[in-house]
Amino acid sequence: MHGLNWLKPAFLIPALGFCLLSTQLPAQQTGLHFLNGNRPVRDSHNCYPYDGRWGDRIDRALKSGFPIGIEQDIAWYVDPKTGEGRAVVSHSEKTTAADPTLHDYFFERVRPIVEKALADGNRSEWPLIVVHFDFKDNRVPLLRAVWKVLGEYQSWITTAPKTADPHELADFDPKPLLVLTEDPDAQEGVFFNDVPVGSKLRLFGSAHTNIPPAKKEERARILATLPPEQLLTERPTDYRRWWNTSWLEVEEGGQQRAGAWTPADDARLRALTDYAHKLGYWIRFYTLDGFDAAAGREHGWFEQYNFGSLASARKRWQAAIDAGVNLIATDQYEDLSRLMHSYSTRSASTGLTDAARRAGR
Repeated sequence: MHGLNWLKPAFLIPALGFCLLSTQLPAQQTGLHFLNGNRPVRDSHNCYPYDGRWGDRIDRALKSGFPIGIEQDIAWYVDPKTGEGRAVVSHSEKTTAADPTLHDYFFERVRPIVEKALADGNRSEWPLIVVHFDFKDNRVPLLRAVWKVLGEYQSWITTAPKTADPHELADFDPKPLLVLTEDPDAQEGVFFNDVPVGSKLRLFGSAHTNIPPAKKEERARILATLPPEQLLTERPTDYRRWWNTSWLEVEEGGQQRAGAWTPADDARLRALTDYAHKLGYWIRFYTLDGFDAAAGREHGWFEQYNFGSLASARKRWQAAIDAGVNLIATDQYEDLSRLMHSYSTRSASTGLTDAARRAGR
């Protein structure tokens, strides 16, 4: 059975002696426990600047402790003078020369953290950072450029060898970074199909969600009621290792139409999470926010993800933690961090929550 260790900021690591997770893990691992012992990780949604603002997001996320998920939206910029293209971090596919490169904005920013982790060699804490790529388009030059950037930093990145049978999941070779991407088949083409058998996979895609065609209102009902085994119909592969799920699959109409959190909502969340884990997928839910209009304008947060109040968001965060959701996406990094700290501290004296019991089964 594993203790709670969702969040390990530097100033708390010595104090968390209650953690029962083994400090020595095998050099290679596969399966759900590879990511934080199959316990929840905060996922920092839209963790990059846009419109020339909010340049502190990655610093805020990194200050809130480890392990941490960091989302980077990626697009293609072509220099009009040289015709040279590059992968940039951008909230829009309409890029400009001012958009920072993925190389500089993310990888060079985390260099001190990764190099220290490699020097310390505490593999039981890896991956420290889960970086999630959300591509604004899937043109092949962009995908190949990102593959090349990942090659430059491959010694930092969790990899797995490509197997001849896609349904044979190879062990991970742990490193401080784990790179995830989403479900488009074009990405699988470059990041998996083009990779020779036996060579290293540098990033891992998400499962397809099976959404039957329907009109808008009917679609909202279907998403929130369709049995998990009909939403997720594929087994994991060596490449597709996680399920990226919107909150529409939990509460009908998503965040803006959510009412009071009910036992039925909780049962739905647990059913989706349990089914993903049963198949062998990590699961992410996005994006769980709660703020007033003024805070949304100040911080650049989107109304479509807004439950309307911090208290309402916190109820969903608590439910996601207890259900064992692997990646809980929010724009309110510090607020979720504080909640998870409180769970970790409370577990030291009062025992394990549902998530920890499930991880220990």
